[in-house]
Amino acid sequence: MDYLERVLADLKEKDGAQPEFLQAAEEVLQSIRPIFEAHPEYEEQAVLERLIEPERIIQFKVPWRDDQGKMHVNRGWRVQFSSVLGPYKGGLRFHPSVNLGIMKFLAFEQIFKNALTTLPIGGAKGGSDFDPKGKSDPEILRFCQSFMLELEKHIGPDVDVPAGDMGVGAREIGYLYGQYRRIRGASERGVLTGKGLSYGGSLARKEATGYGLIYFALEMMKRSHLDPQGLRAIVSGSGNVAIYAAEKAMQQGMRVIAMSDSKGYIVDEALDLDLIKQIKEKERGALSEYPARAKHGAYYPGSVYDADLAAEVAFPCATQNEIDLSRAKKLVLGGCRLIAEGANMPNTNEAIAYYREQGVLFAPGKASNAGGVATSALEMSQNSMRLSWTFEEVDEKLQDIMKAIHEQCVQAIEQYHLDPKDYVSAANLAGAAKVIEAMVAMGDY
Repeated sequence: MDYLERVLADLKEKDGAQPEFLQAAEEVLQSIRPIFEAHPEYEEQAVLERLIEPERIIQFKVPWRDDQGKMHVNRGWRVQFSSVLGPYKGGLRFHPSVNLGIMKFLAFEQIFKNALTTLPIGGAKGGSDFDPKGKSDPEILRFCQSFMLELEKHIGPDVDVPAGDMGVGAREIGYLYGQYRRIRGASERGVLTGKGLSYGGSLARKEATGYGLIYFALEMMKRSHLDPQGLRAIVSGSGNVAIYAAEKAMQQGMRVIAMSDSKGYIVDEALDLDLIKQIKEKERGALSEYPARAKHGAYYPGSVYDADLAAEVAFPCATQNEIDLSRAKKLVLGGCRLIAEGANMPNTNEAIAYYREQGVLFAPGKASNAGGVATSALEMSQNSMRLSWTFEEVDEKLQDIMKAIHEQCVQAIEQYHLDPKDYVSAANLAGAAKVIEAMVAMGDY
């Protein structure tokens, strides 16, 4: 058993109850083997063991009262995984599925995603098993205030800078920041990103992850001589990432024919994205309302990836592991030639392996959905400099960052003599190399 296999075996023994974290760790470690073959001294320095162990895990209770005065208690987490490249950076997720294993997987992925942006930020993730769906604004306010009572002890502009994620949008960030200011008695705008424009937020932040996803996919298409014009696209999800990925894809000439939410999906050859924005962003409604209001299209319960749809590209933007091997086979059977992840780990390792077997272009989330955290870092820069950039300035910087991430992947493919379509290994190698170099340079860190 070699060094990498031994570390993985030890990890499975210690963290066997955390399948999402094990999946993420195995995917990364298996693909960065060339780094350790080139540096056998890393085994003696326990570099892998240091890489996969979080620097700090914070778990806390979050008591809050509903509108009837009944007390509830949720769990909160912040996993501060790596700060070797800069202050911890990563979102907060409020969703009933949240647990420690999911927090660790997200924080681990965030390390390498943030490294690829070339910006000075480390990796972290946090959140709670609180479900904001069906809650009133006052209930969400009380929960956020209680959550921040503990979180504020562990964050700061130069320590840890959370942002939004699933279940945490502009409303929640506003409530969290208001409580932070109340406790600290100081502005410290750089402590949270995804803020409203009136109190330190950045233009283009809402659009950034979705736009960045398409910018990365366009670079892949250019390299593979694939014309985006007229390509049929499936976009799963209907949150910020999905909506703005669909918007940018349509601007680039693609035809988005399907989108989804947690209950089902719509199929519409003449998809009305403005109506989807109205339903999901403004009314916080369900996609099941879409066909009656659009007067065209159809709604179906279940996963869009169980449908037999013909599409050349897919952008999974919903949640982890939404595409398993059977769904991956349906996508390929439907003519899918490129899949780029807008969510974190929406494909299982078996699905990814199948794409590689079939020669499908595949972009892992740590590369293709890095636009959100990159723009969060740009928001931090604007906060530090006490200025704001125009939408066009931020969007231009975002495009440059996504092109740079793609170029790093191409360079890794060439440096390590990888399969020309192996963006998974390339992204892992490019991101991990930076983190490991910094970690080793700092000594026994």
